[in-house]
This record gives sequence, C-alpha cells and structure tokens, in this order.
Amino acid sequence: MLQRTLKKVALILLVVVIYQNWGKIEHFVNPPAASDAQRYSQARVVMYSTPWCGYCKQARRFLDSQGIAFKEYDIESSAEGRAAYQALGGRGIPMLDVNGTLLRDFAPEQIQKALK
Repeated sequence: MLQRTLKKVALILLVVVIYQNWGKIEHFVNPPAASDAQRYSQARVVMYSTPWCGYCKQARRFLDSQGIAFKEYDIESSAEGRAAYQALGGRGIPMLDVNGTLLRDFAPEQIQKALK
C-alpha cells in the first residue's frame, strides 16, 4: 500500500515539474527558426511580475518557449524592480518592456510584434 502511494506522489511531482518548466521543454523540443533566434538574442526584454500571478507564469513560459532571454523583477520583493515599475507608470502585471515598447498584460502576439 505504501509503495503504491509513493508511486502516485512521485507521478504527481513529475507532472508538476513538467508543467512548471513547459516553456523550456518546448523550446528544447521545438527550437525557433535561426532568424528568430538571432532576433530574440538581441532583444531587450524586462518583465515586472509577482510569483503568484498566473499571467506572469504564462508570460515566463512563452518567453522561455521562444528562447527569448529576459530580465525579471519581482515587484513585491525587489525595491529596484518596484521603483522601475512605478517610474514606468506601473498598472497591472505582468508589465513587459520589449525593446522599449511597454506591454501592460500578457499578449503573445504583441510581444512578437514588439520584437520585430
């Protein structure tokens, strides 16, 4: 009985780890085209977020899956991040600065557009 329970717990943990790292796994399995990879490597992306925000998690997964490097500030724990967020007129999370274009929510098509 105990062995059966441990197997279930291990399976649940595996599913959680896969879910949390899906963007990185997707990028590894299906890498972006070479021209996209070059453009993404030169992009300047900063994300202002919180750890509990569902849209922030989706944004992280999307950026990871596309191979887009980004700097992230937790606006609740980073004084520097909070100050920058407020200086940019912070309203809502996630807020992304993509090559100087401010995006005030998670919208993959807007991120792609700002990268061009």
